[in-house]
Amino acid sequence: MKLKNIFFFLIFCTSGMLKAAVIDTVQTFSKSMEKQIKAIVITPDSYSKGKQFPVVYLLHGFSDNYKAYVTKMQGIEKWADTYDIIIVCPDGGFSSWYFDSPVDHKTKYETYISNELVNWVDKNYKTIKNSNARAITGLSMGGHGALYLALRHQDVFGAAGSMSGGVDFRPFPDNWDIPKRLGKYSENPENWEKNTVVNLLNLYKPKGLALIIDCGTEDFFYAVNTNLHEKLRYLNISHDFISRPGAHDWNYWSNSIKFQLLFFNNFFKKNI
Repeated sequence: MKLKNIFFFLIFCTSGMLKAAVIDTVQTFSKSMEKQIKAIVITPDSYSKGKQFPVVYLLHGFSDNYKAYVTKMQGIEKWADTYDIIIVCPDGGFSSWYFDSPVDHKTKYETYISNELVNWVDKNYKTIKNSNARAITGLSMGGHGALYLALRHQDVFGAAGSMSGGVDFRPFPDNWDIPKRLGKYSENPENWEKNTVVNLLNLYKPKGLALIIDCGTEDFFYAVNTNLHEKLRYLNISHDFISRPGAHDWNYWSNSIKFQLLFFNNFFKKNI
């Protein structure tokens, strides 16, 4: 009797192990930067069933890389199964801020993410190939990058989010290698003014992007996020804004991602 119980237990465990999202590390090529760039692509357990899937792009923060969400946010792959989505974690460089830099012409991460990578993913995976099936979010530098890219490419992304994003970096003129990408603020103020997210809201199209913004009250980016929230309200741009106790760390982001992906799942259900 005990052997039979063990046998069925092993079958149960094995079947459970077989039903899980798959994490792939892939090489993509950026023609604009003339180099290979790695990314992680997470496909849900249902991927083998032949249908097409919406995609969520997750952008990492300053000094991190494409592996950040998998190594520092344990269990991120389960959300691919929960919401039946593909999750893509691209490498955005140590400090690109996801710009096509006006001063460093070897840094073209706007072109890479919004064009080259999206096209590569659509070519190599079973995706739904329109903006209503694409969302983008990120944390810190990646939070800025997600909103920046989505506002500038509303034909590519239909929903966007930010977790503790550096949505207005002008108060931090010497930090996080931003001067390497835009030039010193004192010498190149125009670059800073036209590339900070809070100044891009004029690009928002009526009934356009679905937006969700999240930042902890103890975060050094809290003030700029609340300012962005107030400007969105003033412009009557619909968005979700979440604020709760928390700092600029993985404990906060591991909670934030739950709300971001739920928001995107609702967007996909409504629009696909």
